[in-house]
Amino acid sequence: MSLLSYFFIPFLPEQASNFALEVDLLYFFLIALTAFFSIAIAVAAFVFMLKYRRRRNDEVPAQIEGALKLEIAWTVIPFLISMFIFAWGAKLYYQMYKPPAEALEIFVTGKQWMWRAQHPDGQREINALHLPLGRRVKLTMTSEDVIHAYYIPAFRTKMDVVPGRYTTSWFVPTKPGTYHLFCAEYCGTQHSGMIGSVIVMEPADYQTWLAGGPKSASPAADGQKLFASLACNTCHKEEDGGRGPKLAGAYGKPVKLATGTSVVVDDAYIRESILTPQAKIVAGYTPIMPTFQGQVSEEQIAQLIAYIKSLGSSSEGASGSGGEAAGSAPQQGSETKKQ
Repeated sequence: MSLLSYFFIPFLPEQASNFALEVDLLYFFLIALTAFFSIAIAVAAFVFMLKYRRRRNDEVPAQIEGALKLEIAWTVIPFLISMFIFAWGAKLYYQMYKPPAEALEIFVTGKQWMWRAQHPDGQREINALHLPLGRRVKLTMTSEDVIHAYYIPAFRTKMDVVPGRYTTSWFVPTKPGTYHLFCAEYCGTQHSGMIGSVIVMEPADYQTWLAGGPKSASPAADGQKLFASLACNTCHKEEDGGRGPKLAGAYGKPVKLATGTSVVVDDAYIRESILTPQAKIVAGYTPIMPTFQGQVSEEQIAQLIAYIKSLGSSSEGASGSGGEAAGSAPQQGSETKKQ
């Protein structure tokens, strides 16, 4: 329940996430601070207008050269207040935009004009998001067309969903119920209709919902099938010596590039390696991987990423992986030259 609800003013949505209370407190602090100084300045201006008004046409006021203490005060006090606001806001921002390592990851894709979500077990939904109460939830999001923004007012979270990259948002639902979901970035003529619902359920009810809906394979399982259908496994073999880097245990590790620099194998790097494999070539491999631009959708890319993540978690960093990822192939003399 928001603070203003105690005064029977339906001004804010309910507080339904771990961030909602602190976001509201910061918001009300800024309102109170603004109101205090606005009223103080208005009252002071009115008092000074009466006290120091000209009483005679020939009246000449005394010359004031300056007041050092006053000037220091009106410089230092606003500076300290600004730094306090900055520290509070930066702390909250860091908490909201630094997802925890252990969280329920749900893939979200924005598309004119709907939201599509896929749960780890394969359950899919459109313009809705079912969540378990009290559990950390991480949303990995991208767009298939234009910029959208995933906005859940009751959670006090909003994140841009951008084509060509991945953004993340996380929260802990703290109150069961159904809450509004909006696109908060103008995305076309039907932008106002790009809405949905977030349904927070008790953990047992959430598991029942997962079990009761039509099931498809998990993102990782779909990614494994796609990996094979695209013939990625002909180069990226499970054992060493393939024409492509070994992917087991690669996710989340740094990889050395042919340019001498390093990059962490994360969602963005894997996506780039699938669509523009020549952009970052792993050291010791030649650029023979073809692009899959236009052949796979954003949802399929997310599935491939989920599959590669599952390889990392199951192998616990198998030897020889060394953080290598897709996008290149090893130098193998005459055999490579023939490719």
